[in-house]
Amino acid sequence: MRGKLTCDRIFKNPSGRGSDRYSAVKAAAMRATAVAVLLASWWLPWLPALPSSHPASSSFQSESALNHLLLDPSTGHLYVGAVDHLFHLSGALELLSRGETGPRMDSPDCLPPINQECQQATDTSSHNKLLLLGAPREEGSLIVCGTVFQGICEKRSLGNVSVVLYRTENPVDTQYVAANDPRVSTVGVVVEQEELEEPLLFVGRGYTSKGPGGVPPITTRHLGGHNAFTHEDLGKLVVGSYSEYNNHFVAAFQAGSHVYFVFFRRDRRAKREYRTYVSRLCVDDRSYYSYIEVPLRCAAGDKAYNLAQATFLSTEEGATLYVVMAAGQASTPAPTRDTALCAFPLAELDGAIVHAQERCYVAEGRSEGGVEEAYIEYEVNSQCARLTQDSVISYPCGYEHTPSPIASSVPVEATPAITMETQLSAVTVTTEAGHTIVLLGDSQGQLHKVFLQSHSRGEVYSSETVEPGSPVSADLLLDNAGEHIYVMTAFKVSRVPVSSCGQCTDCGSCLAFRDPHCGWCVLQGSCTRKAECERFEQANHWLWSYRQGEECVTVQGVSPANRSREEQTEVTLTVHQLPSLGTGESFSCVFGTLPGQPAAVTGTKVTCQSPLPEQVPPSDPGKDHVVVSLSLKFNGVVVAVTEFIFYDCGAVSALGATAPCRRCVSSDWECNWCLLDHSCTHQESCPAHLIIYNRKPPIRSQLPPSAVPPTTGSPASVPGRATPPVGFGFSDWIDWEEVSYGPSFSLAEEASLLFDPWETVALKSEEQSLQPIRGPDSCPCISGILGSLLVPVGFETQLILEGKNLDLFEDAAPDYHCVLEIGELSQHLPAQLNRNPQDPASYHITCQTQQYRYLVPVPEYTVPVYLQRGSSHRIDSHPDVNVTLYNCSVGQSDCSRCKAGEPRYSCVWCGGEQPGCVYQGSCRGEVVESCPDPVVHSIEPMAGPLEGNIALTIMGSNLGQRFEEIELTVSAAGLSCKPDRNRYQISVRIVCTVSPSPGDASGPVRVIVGDREPAVSAQLFTYQNPELTSIFPDKGPVAGGTSLTINGIKLKTGQPSDITAFVGHVPCEVVEVEDNFLMCCTAPANQMEALPVRVLFGQAERTLGNAVFNFKENPAIAKTNASKSFYSGGRVIEVSGRNLDVVQNPLLQVCAEPAEGGWRQRRGLGQSQGRHQHSTEKSTLKEFSEVCVVRSSEVMECPSPRVPAGWVVSEVLFILDNLRVPFSSVGTGEGFLYQPDPVLKSLTEDMEQPYHFKPGSVIMVEGTGLTLAMTRAEVSARVGDGNCAVKTLDDVHLYCEPPPTQPASLEGGGVLPQFIVQMGGLQFKLGRVQYDSAEPSLFPLGAQMGLAVGAALVVLVVLVIVFMYRRKSKQAVRDYKKVLVQLENLEINVGDQCRKEFTDLMTEMDLTSDLGGPGIPFLDYRSYAERVFFPGHRECPLRKGLDVPESRRQTVEQGLEQLAKLLNSKLFLIKFIHTLEMQPGFSQRDRGYVASLLTMALHGKMEYLTDIMKTLLGDLVEQYVAKNPKLMLRRTETVVEKLLSNWMSICLYSFLRDTAGEPLYMLYRAIKYQVDKGPVDAVSGKAKRTLNDSHLLREDLEYRALTLTVLMKGSGGEIQPCPVRVLDTDTITQVKEKILDQVHKGVPFSQRTSASNLDLEWRSGVAGHLTLSDDDVTAVVEGRWKRINTLQHYKVTDCATVALIPRMHNNIQQGQNPAYLNSEKTAMLEDGEEGGLKLWHLVKSAEEPEVPKHRKSSLRERERAKAVPEIFLTRLLSMKGTLQKFVDDVFQAILNTSRPVPIAVRYFFDFLDEVAEKHGIEDKETVHIWKTNSLPLRFWVNILKNPQFILDVQVPSSVDAILSVIAQTFIDSCTTSEHKVGRDSPVNKLLYAREIPRYKNLVEKYYSDIHQTVSGCYQEMNSTLTELSGNCASEMNSIVALHELYKYINKYYDEVIMALEDDPSAQKMQLAYRLQQVAALVENKVTDL
Repeated sequence: MRGKLTCDRIFKNPSGRGSDRYSAVKAAAMRATAVAVLLASWWLPWLPALPSSHPASSSFQSESALNHLLLDPSTGHLYVGAVDHLFHLSGALELLSRGETGPRMDSPDCLPPINQECQQATDTSSHNKLLLLGAPREEGSLIVCGTVFQGICEKRSLGNVSVVLYRTENPVDTQYVAANDPRVSTVGVVVEQEELEEPLLFVGRGYTSKGPGGVPPITTRHLGGHNAFTHEDLGKLVVGSYSEYNNHFVAAFQAGSHVYFVFFRRDRRAKREYRTYVSRLCVDDRSYYSYIEVPLRCAAGDKAYNLAQATFLSTEEGATLYVVMAAGQASTPAPTRDTALCAFPLAELDGAIVHAQERCYVAEGRSEGGVEEAYIEYEVNSQCARLTQDSVISYPCGYEHTPSPIASSVPVEATPAITMETQLSAVTVTTEAGHTIVLLGDSQGQLHKVFLQSHSRGEVYSSETVEPGSPVSADLLLDNAGEHIYVMTAFKVSRVPVSSCGQCTDCGSCLAFRDPHCGWCVLQGSCTRKAECERFEQANHWLWSYRQGEECVTVQGVSPANRSREEQTEVTLTVHQLPSLGTGESFSCVFGTLPGQPAAVTGTKVTCQSPLPEQVPPSDPGKDHVVVSLSLKFNGVVVAVTEFIFYDCGAVSALGATAPCRRCVSSDWECNWCLLDHSCTHQESCPAHLIIYNRKPPIRSQLPPSAVPPTTGSPASVPGRATPPVGFGFSDWIDWEEVSYGPSFSLAEEASLLFDPWETVALKSEEQSLQPIRGPDSCPCISGILGSLLVPVGFETQLILEGKNLDLFEDAAPDYHCVLEIGELSQHLPAQLNRNPQDPASYHITCQTQQYRYLVPVPEYTVPVYLQRGSSHRIDSHPDVNVTLYNCSVGQSDCSRCKAGEPRYSCVWCGGEQPGCVYQGSCRGEVVESCPDPVVHSIEPMAGPLEGNIALTIMGSNLGQRFEEIELTVSAAGLSCKPDRNRYQISVRIVCTVSPSPGDASGPVRVIVGDREPAVSAQLFTYQNPELTSIFPDKGPVAGGTSLTINGIKLKTGQPSDITAFVGHVPCEVVEVEDNFLMCCTAPANQMEALPVRVLFGQAERTLGNAVFNFKENPAIAKTNASKSFYSGGRVIEVSGRNLDVVQNPLLQVCAEPAEGGWRQRRGLGQSQGRHQHSTEKSTLKEFSEVCVVRSSEVMECPSPRVPAGWVVSEVLFILDNLRVPFSSVGTGEGFLYQPDPVLKSLTEDMEQPYHFKPGSVIMVEGTGLTLAMTRAEVSARVGDGNCAVKTLDDVHLYCEPPPTQPASLEGGGVLPQFIVQMGGLQFKLGRVQYDSAEPSLFPLGAQMGLAVGAALVVLVVLVIVFMYRRKSKQAVRDYKKVLVQLENLEINVGDQCRKEFTDLMTEMDLTSDLGGPGIPFLDYRSYAERVFFPGHRECPLRKGLDVPESRRQTVEQGLEQLAKLLNSKLFLIKFIHTLEMQPGFSQRDRGYVASLLTMALHGKMEYLTDIMKTLLGDLVEQYVAKNPKLMLRRTETVVEKLLSNWMSICLYSFLRDTAGEPLYMLYRAIKYQVDKGPVDAVSGKAKRTLNDSHLLREDLEYRALTLTVLMKGSGGEIQPCPVRVLDTDTITQVKEKILDQVHKGVPFSQRTSASNLDLEWRSGVAGHLTLSDDDVTAVVEGRWKRINTLQHYKVTDCATVALIPRMHNNIQQGQNPAYLNSEKTAMLEDGEEGGLKLWHLVKSAEEPEVPKHRKSSLRERERAKAVPEIFLTRLLSMKGTLQKFVDDVFQAILNTSRPVPIAVRYFFDFLDEVAEKHGIEDKETVHIWKTNSLPLRFWVNILKNPQFILDVQVPSSVDAILSVIAQTFIDSCTTSEHKVGRDSPVNKLLYAREIPRYKNLVEKYYSDIHQTVSGCYQEMNSTLTELSGNCASEMNSIVALHELYKYINKYYDEVIMALEDDPSAQKMQLAYRLQQVAALVENKVTDL
């Protein structure tokens, strides 16, 4: 959705194109003209689509729907007409007053005033239809008209809209002003002129079918007096037929002395298309003699926009009518999304009107060529005449003798100024500085702003969303100042700025904004309106984006482009379009942040002085330059800006450490190299007079006198290049083949570089003395090393380097040294230079012989080598001048590894006392030729699964020198182990994959290398069978994180990396493995479900069969009882929630850090650093946590963690396994606070002294901060082992009551008890307590003894009872264990089946890639009609000819023609049908057949057929109203019901093809694709993949998918292979059909070759051909059963080659039974002499499945084979889920109201509503049932169940079963009764139980939307029926249909004649006589004629 373009978003992220566009557009504002234009051409096309989030300045929201908006220009106040309300608003949208207009007791069928006689009256809302300001002479009045009381009007006060100034209580019919239907438009305009006696109201209103008839479409009405709003004695437009002239009014306005109306209606003269008209009449014409209308045509090429939606009359510089027009939907008044804005100058409209008036007055409406140009409209008694030529001048407003009303045939044409693919709904126009700006609203709540260059050309420069999805009302109003626009949507009025210039902060964004109101004021530096810029009249001061060639003031060029930071110079800027200044005014130049300097302006040149060297800012580290901004300012306002570079030659060479000279002279800066000084300088001479110049000649000055500048090789200058490069970043390596001359230009990345950066420049000539030394190739350098680059350590080696240009050093050369940088040490070797005799320009440098060593333990070490001159001057060197030191002993730990090394190293195994691998030249002992025997040191793992396939790692020595030596010689426990070449390490490691073992086994690992003794491991490798026994816990949250313990046996099998665990499909990360258990952590799951646990040992899978892990709903925390704690923690927080018991390890976690190192201090970094700098100090944030105790699923207790005192707490979380719940998100959202620990004072000052306590009193303790984070109930106190009950706790005191007697001490030993207070994690020992006295015991000794004896007896009795109970319980336990065993078997069975079905479900394929094809195979209309009209009929009348003798054909045809005329008599046809239906022998099949014949016969007269159908339906309603109206149309029991089905089928054929056919075809293809993926029983039609439980294959069949290569002949005769996926359980016929489906995908079924005409031939090799058949001599016969042959029967393998060949009829191959040749679809054989055989395919009917042979050995396996059939119902869910999208798409296509609903549906539903209303049926459910029975049940269900009615496809029974379920779902969705399901409901009902409520809502919305659609579809329906009559009548064989109908007339001839003779009307029309004439002609029947 496009939004308004704002400046902020232009450079932030317009259209989601990232930040690159910011750079591009900003650069365009600061670059040369060419670059700016280039960028603008790329940028601007995107501007209209750029979004904006600019909010409305203010708004008014209403709860009622808003209808009209009105602005009072005198006050600026707004008036809003809404449903039942009026609102009075200020200009700022503040509510000033409000009034009520409804609801009122009313009915459209009753005339006001409403009384008890109007029984239909109900509370009716009043929709505002007219809202107008009263005439000026009636100051202060507001005209308000609504839909209630037949659209009467009233006057209200402008100051308070609740005050009614005038309302008639007893209106007459001439006072009915507005339409009484909210969907019918009404427009009006108040006119007051001097020539008028009174102000008048002109009203235009559409036609309404309800209420009083005869209200004219256009009327003139009084505004004053007691009889206001009547059109009595005033004019009205006389119309012959109100319904035929149903004008849809759009606007009314006054211009001069005329009133204009804009409306659209169907053109009754031409193609009956809808057209827009403008009509005009004189304001003082009371008789409407002046009424003239002309059509408007708005078209762009062939695209016409014919429906006006909104208008605006602009009076600026010649009045123009702006009309928003939409393209209509196929001859309907419904607009499409294609809309346009057209401008019609009012002068042209008036000219066309006058021309039409003239043609009708003086030329009978015709042009000079005789073409009709004007005519009389509205079916009135008048006609164009031939009056005198001056009639128009004499009677401009007509008179009694002039013809009227006049309509023009010639449209006023206009080309759209702009077209849009959104439905525009509003328009208004404003001007800015003489330019026209159009504001448009659309149906999606957007406001579009258009700059209109001319009437036929405009540009959308901004789109803004005001209210998403809510249409903008046509009342789009500007405020008096023209600065804001009022936009009204459905429930909201918004005040939106017309422009927002101030949002743009720079010139580039201002011009890119493309707002015609805005321009850039250069010297003010702001985006303003033109009048706001002080010097806008002067050139280049106010820049406007729409002015040709207008650009921002930019720096076009800078000279020089850069300068050394060591010198000061003048900088000249080239600036075009620089605004002129006044006397005494000047510009200033500002470098960076330095103070400005005056600038000298000469034409387009501006000269500035660069800053002093010490003022230039330093370069960034790693950079050789600094970029500063160079701004041209005026009074502090930046006028133009560019960038200037100061470079540092010293930094250039420093960045090129390995080649400083080349780096210096190849840079982009003017840097030269002083050879003897070894320095880079910007100077052009050196003190030692030996210099190498930069590759570029200098620009600023001449070369030294001794040098002549070169004439070639200089880079050409490029105009507009303003800045040199920034972001310079050479690497330390210089490419010597092609030297880089600089980086890319970030400031001018639109332009190319000035030169090729990798071009090698020729610098020297033969006469070097005459040429300057220039460029990188002149630098002295070391270019390479002679000889080998490999240098062994510990062996003396001499290096020879190769160099060039060393002869430049002509002075007394110092010493040269070769330098090798070995690690951190540099080794300097004396070097000697020698000229190369072959090339005098090159040198050989010989380095001193040396032994080299390095300390790093690696085999090779690369060392750079360079030449140093003197003590510090490094000669340039190539980056590849390196030597590689190597050490043979590193990594060569044994003989085999040493010998396996590369020969180029010359490493040998040297024997002796200390054998080892050394360089051959360094071996002082004997070189060993043969290596020792291999040895195995260790193996890992030491155990593996029986299935093998895990990696075994063998470590040792001398384990081969090549992989081939051990490739086949490794074994483990006697079984081969296949080594992995990629993981083999010579001599020391072998990684191999162990083979499977048939059983448990153990043995050593053996490795054989050549003919040496094998290596045998001391450790044994064991094959073992791991088992899983149990899991704990058995549940966890869906979020995962549960620590799952899996118990078992021998789990330490394989390496830890080989062991992976899963809960179903959810991974469980293994964290610990032991032999009897492993622990893993669950990952998040997708949903709540119970899943099995499985563990993979390598590729060996083990599944826990007797337990599942349950993923439960995630826990949720609702609240806590506390939110504070002391720093010492320990406070128990009670947490309430749900599902808390699924968490295994809940924690309360606190994140805190020391106050001095907290983030608050780190945030103190400066802002400039904070954006890019990351803290390098170690984070001090730490976590503290405590484990929570779960009490139940709803409660857990969490002790608060201990936190060091004073630390800053940053976050408190509940950690619930994988869930992290912030404490602040729980409950009220309060954060968790830590408080300082409390302080308690000791009981005595001296802790050594006891506290004396007097029994009966309390202990009081003083303290501070006791209640900061603790309550009394949470504090406990003890005295020794006795409790001290806390009675009171406040912030400073604690009172507790000790036990009455002295408690014992917890420490024992007779010491006094300690007084201890526990506060959470804090324990206070406050001193010892001594009771002052002890009271005697109140319990006597005798009582104590008696109590003891009694207790002993009680214990004895209890022991006896317990013994008897345990004996009984042991028997119960034994019985319980039996039940457990049975349940375990059942659970294993169910689990296996569910896992298998789940696997099938998870491997579902994506259908979308397989559903494509050449196209949708729709049936032609004739075939469609044949299948719908005559389903099940073998011989269709559409295909037959007239079956009569040739001699009588002509006579019969004459009789049938008369019968056709007789059928056109409505009375005859109704009588005929009723008579037939009364006959007892007229069956239901006959009724349907006759209805279809009538449809055929009357197809060319669809309007007549519709009328007949409506009449018969009316009769049918009469019958059912008397009985039960809800049963009507439920079945097809009458002729009219079948007639309705056929009528719907005809009218919806195009909808089927255009809209619903595609999703229906996709559904069919998806079903067939899914069904074919699984086995289908060829005999019963049952399938594994289905939605119908009665057609579900409830068996667990083993099958495999095969891919066959099918050979088919192509169109050219060539053989084309085609892969086809089949199943090995498919019959041969099924295989052939799948092959044909694949080969002919998308081809209509009727055009395919039949499978029965083809044979399937299996080809193997050259000569192996076998013809496969469903039944042949090899078929398996068992008893009375014969099995149909399958691919499995023939043992056809995967990837086999087959061919479809024409079936052989005569040439019967040998070995085949001819009786079976064509018997692939043989029916079940009858019992005969051979006993009779029954055919079966996958399952035998009515018998149990046989147990597979491979399972008969195990009783448990046989029990599992008899699976519970209901387990397979999961397949229905799998199928449903796969097809859900396609089912939804079909239902959406059928029930979608976002696209136009078929006119036939709207028409028929309106008819049903009228019938119900006519018969007083108020029950909405009854009408709902009628609509359901007439459309979904009668048509759509038929199409859903039978897609072959519209598609040329085959629907097998397996597919038909699924379609039946979907069709039933559709029926259930259309019913009004609640869809109740239970456990006993049919499976097919349960399957879509969750979706049906959603579908019901869809149906209800569909019915509701149709009911609320604008009425008046009868005319559209008639037009559609006329079109259908002409388009498809030729397809009908009407003559045969008439002949078939006559057969029924003949059969019931006497009854029909009698019925006609008994009817008086039929007697008058002689219908019986005419029928006798037909009978005489058709059959020579003897009649009474």
